[in-house]
Amino acid sequence: MVYVMKESTAEYYLRRRVTLSEFLEITENTETQYELIDGEIYFMASPCHAHQVAIREIFGQFYNFFKGKACSPIMGLFDVRLKNNSPNFEDDPNIVQPDILVICDSENIDGKGKYHGVPTLVVEVLSPRTRGKYMIKKLSLYANSGVQEYWIIDIDHGYAIVYSLTDGDVLRVQQYAFSECIPSWSFKGLNVETDLLIRSNKV
Repeated sequence: MVYVMKESTAEYYLRRRVTLSEFLEITENTETQYELIDGEIYFMASPCHAHQVAIREIFGQFYNFFKGKACSPIMGLFDVRLKNNSPNFEDDPNIVQPDILVICDSENIDGKGKYHGVPTLVVEVLSPRTRGKYMIKKLSLYANSGVQEYWIIDIDHGYAIVYSLTDGDVLRVQQYAFSECIPSWSFKGLNVETDLLIRSNKV
């Protein structure tokens, strides 16, 4: 069974679990953004101004750090079809749109510009409606898919949580206040200044 979740109203519509082909048919001719996680369709609500400013500030620092390097940051909206540990990839589809991702396997971008791989680092910015999905559902998904590092940015409460992931589990976790610098465990020398995030919420 599947829940089609509208994050703007928190309503749930009970339906059967959808396949990858059904999801692609649903989303093919619409501008509405959806994610598919473990066969469940999630409606992507429009982000607020502070959410977008936070993404811009973090991505700007990522862009400067990765310039000229083999890995590259990408800012959503960008479909990511995650590879996972399922024995039958087609039966366990997951298509997500992270706020920011860093990919080091650009060979997994197909001829249509679609990415079928595993980002090394993923950043998601919380909103009150997405808190449960990002902190539980997506944490589990990213860990099981082989993502090495997952950042959750909480702009309402002024902190970030950084997870180091391995073999489907959390290896370590650290919380940083927006007055601190956020270091990456996967990319030595990548440190995000959070004072910009504090100011962004006042713009």
